[in-house]
Formats: sequence, structure tokens, C-alpha cells
Amino acid sequence: MNNPTQVIMPIAIAIIMFGIGINLKFKDFSRVFLHPKAILVGLGAQFLLLPLIAFIMAWLLPLAPLYKVGLILIASVPGGTASNLVTHMLKGRVALSVSLTSFNSFGILLSIPLYLSLAIELFLHEHPSKISIGILDTFQEILFTVVLPVVAGVLVNEYGPQRWLDQSRKPLRWILPAILFGVFSYALFFAGGSPKVSFFENVNLYIPLLFFNVFTMFIGFYLARFTGIRHDGAFTIAVEMGLQNSALAILIATNILHSPEMSLIAVIYSSFTFFSTWLIAWFMKHRLKHDVPNML
Repeated sequence: MNNPTQVIMPIAIAIIMFGIGINLKFKDFSRVFLHPKAILVGLGAQFLLLPLIAFIMAWLLPLAPLYKVGLILIASVPGGTASNLVTHMLKGRVALSVSLTSFNSFGILLSIPLYLSLAIELFLHEHPSKISIGILDTFQEILFTVVLPVVAGVLVNEYGPQRWLDQSRKPLRWILPAILFGVFSYALFFAGGSPKVSFFENVNLYIPLLFFNVFTMFIGFYLARFTGIRHDGAFTIAVEMGLQNSALAILIATNILHSPEMSLIAVIYSSFTFFSTWLIAWFMKHRLKHDVPNML
């Protein structure tokens, strides 16, 4: 019998993405692709800079080798629904966030096997068995939990009853985070399958992971600003850098690599990054607006 979380989580994510979609119009996505600088910078930052920073930290820090590989795993997985939701809550460029999530989720078919294999050879001194991510499973997951719900939401926003939409937007700003927090908390703490986390027993892991979260967000933000991306696009890219799909990392660590230690890194990272990423992005939005002059 399937774990109930495997059914509840995709439904919850689809509902959240539908709720995000009713705040978007198709012109928001056309802007992303007609002016692709932001999406190209965001993808480059996630596919290249995140793993590079993780490899440097793993090389320098006195962590157990399995934890080092777990850090690389976190840096290799794409942004998740939480990044789209935080961007929506902060009124950033949601269409850019959704587009980055979708493209990243297909890019991992190459990036995760590449970076994990390299990490296992470097830090565990083992020749890894073939690591693969199912193309069909990935396509179906993105299609049914992200793409179709967002498209349905956009269609409702374009052609639905505007009075109902206007009344629903304000409560949805609280309902959608509550859904994500509730379902993820159940999956993390009550559904089983993940190692139990104690702050005091794992403080040596929290500190570098928090640094990784904060540092990569600022790298993404200032890279975006220096390349001429507008302020709202810059903190949107920062959110994508800070919030990774920890559920996917836990799944890979548990079911493919069979390593509770690697899974522990993902569990710890997911336990605080929603809140830390929202707080840092809020600071960027309100306090760093004029920190770097716009170039466009």
C-alpha cells in the first residue's frame, strides 16, 4: 500500500500551484521568454553556481564524507513549489519563478547524476553505480503538479468571474502557505521514512547549511543585479537559490543512495529554509532596492 504522503503531497502541490496561477496572466510568461536574460541568469546560477559553492564548502569544511555528498545533493536538486510560493507572497516575478522551477526540474536529469557521481568519487572514494532519474516520472510530476495547475489557474484568471477572483486572492495568501506547511510537516515528522532531527545533536550541521542558504541567496541576488536584471527579478532568483526541492533530495538519498546520513542533510535543510529564505528575500526586497543601480 502506498504511503498516504505520496498521494497527498502531489495534490497539495497542485492546489498551491493553481492558487498561484490565478494571480498570473499569459502575458506574464510571454515577458519571461521575450526578455530571457532573467531566466538564463537564474538557470546558470542554479545549475553552475549552487553546485560550485557546495563543492567548495564540502572540500573545506570538516564534515563526515556522507554529509559532504548530502550537501552536494541539496545543491543539485531544483527549486520546488515553496520557492514559487515565497515569491508569490513577496509579490516577486512569479512567472519567472515557475519557469525556473519547471526548467530546473528537467535539467536535473543530467545535473544530479553528474554532480552526485563526482561527489561520491571525491569524498567517498568510491566508483558510483549508475545514478539515474526517470525521465517519464519527472515529466509526469512536473506536468501534473506544476504546469497544468498553473495553466488552469491562469485560464481562470483570464476568463473567470473577476469578482470572485478579487475576493479570493487575499485569503489565499494565507491559505496556500498553510497547506504547504501542514502537508510538509506531516511528511517530515509524522509519516516516517526520514531520520529524526534534534537541533542540539546536529548543530554542527545547521551552521554550515544556514551559511549555504544565506550565502547562495546573496550570490544570486547580486549576480542578477550586476547583469542588469530588475530588482523584483533579482530577489526572485535569490529565492530560487535559497529554496531547494528537499523532498526530492530525501527521496534520492533514501531510495537510490540508501543513505540516512545524506537524507539527514536534506531534512535539516528543509526544516528552516522556508522561513530563512522568506526573511532574507523580504530584506532584499525592502532594504536592498537601491543597493546596485539598475542597468536596464
